[in-house]
Amino acid sequence: MAQYEITKDNYKEYVFEKMPKSSHWKNMFWAFVVGGTICVIGQAFIELYSIWFNSQDASVLASGTLVFIAAMLTGFGVYDNIGRFAGAGSTIPITGFSNAVVSPALEFRAEGYVYGVGAKMFLVAGPVIVNGVTISVVVALLTLLFGG
Repeated sequence: MAQYEITKDNYKEYVFEKMPKSSHWKNMFWAFVVGGTICVIGQAFIELYSIWFNSQDASVLASGTLVFIAAMLTGFGVYDNIGRFAGAGSTIPITGFSNAVVSPALEFRAEGYVYGVGAKMFLVAGPVIVNGVTISVVVALLTLLFGG
């Protein structure tokens, strides 16, 4: 095999040649299946809780249940495996947000509850919350100003 000299010009070509190829259709299929399954489980909790509570309370309880289950699965190291397999299918539902909060907290727990868990808990999820709230305010103001 010939020696491959890497320069600024051919680096991108070299990386593309060496990186593993992914099957986009397969990845999209599994993201759809896993994300859909999470949503079906959430709907099943809504239906179950609707037996005892009104529909708004049942929806809140179902969301809380999904967040709790995802946090537990993250703690046991299972949710990361689901994420590697399903990609966006596991990160888009509310369970992905739970995983984004719990993962850094677990990673930095050795630094203590205040400086480790408390400070690092929103390391990943914090920017998502800030940007989500900011965009929501901008959209609300635009709707207010330009009709709605």
